[in-house]
Amino acid sequence: MTGNTIIEKAELGKGGPVVGVQGLGCMGMSEFYGATDESVARATLDRALDAGVTLFDTADAYGRGANEEFLAPFVAAHRDEITLATKFALERNDDPSYRGIRNDPAYIRQAVEASLRRLGTDVIDLYYMHRRDPAVPFAESVGAMAELVREGKVRHLGLSEVTGAELREAHAVHPIAALQSEWSLFSRDVEHSAVGAAAELGVAFVPYSPLGRGFLTGAFADAGKDLTEGDYRQRQPRFTGDNAKANAALLAPVRDIARAHGATPAQIALAWVQQRASVHGLTVVPIPGTRKPERLAENTAATRITLTDAELALLEPIAAQVAGDRYPDMTFTSVSRED
Repeated sequence: MTGNTIIEKAELGKGGPVVGVQGLGCMGMSEFYGATDESVARATLDRALDAGVTLFDTADAYGRGANEEFLAPFVAAHRDEITLATKFALERNDDPSYRGIRNDPAYIRQAVEASLRRLGTDVIDLYYMHRRDPAVPFAESVGAMAELVREGKVRHLGLSEVTGAELREAHAVHPIAALQSEWSLFSRDVEHSAVGAAAELGVAFVPYSPLGRGFLTGAFADAGKDLTEGDYRQRQPRFTGDNAKANAALLAPVRDIARAHGATPAQIALAWVQQRASVHGLTVVPIPGTRKPERLAENTAATRITLTDAELALLEPIAAQVAGDRYPDMTFTSVSRED
């Protein structure tokens, strides 16, 4: 199921920006998934906007600023048509494996100024804390983010990979428009507390990796061999060795349902996220990432699919059977802080 789908719209949080019900994750255009053809990636941005995608998601950590710089010409050409989201907190250096977390107010101010400069804009529509450092009082971090709103450098605030309790704490300091965390058929730990808190507070949920970093597309018959050089998934537990083989076997019902709908496994996975969120009374805007216009068309077409109760029941057990953590180091996620 493909074609020129013009997607519907949704509000990100109470009083937040109105965006297409599916956004575009731009991370892979600069790093992590091997070499990128920049001309094709730029065509994908244009195709997204034509399809009604208006939420474009990046971060200062992606390509160590290169992804923000890559997006700058597109932002300049379409500034009034798009909702621009970026993030701070993941600190990187010349060691490609290094990830630090900085949430202190001084760093937040330094980070926003650098992102504004790279993006070539004077305001960020949605500014996320990419990861939480529990050593820094949350009120200090969110308070510093709120100052940026008052100064007009940022319009709305978001958080990524926080627990339900942390979301409530932050929301009491300043309204949070969106919570971005991993949520898919393969990853449902956010349902422990974050999803319920977001629904209660009227915070929109922005699932990243709704296709399980591509695993849910069914493209990896042998993930260890199918990944190209420089693809960071070669270090992800779910994509390696026996885990990869076991996880590939879990896709059988996804493929069966896809055939019944004349759709692809990726479209079924995206439709599942949309419908799972509706069960919780939650506004959801998934941000599948792609660098190719044809994949963009495939992803947006998924917004037209409705799964039956019987199909949802077939998909229900998958997450509990997935082999391997979603990151080599899960201390960077909310799972490590859940009660």
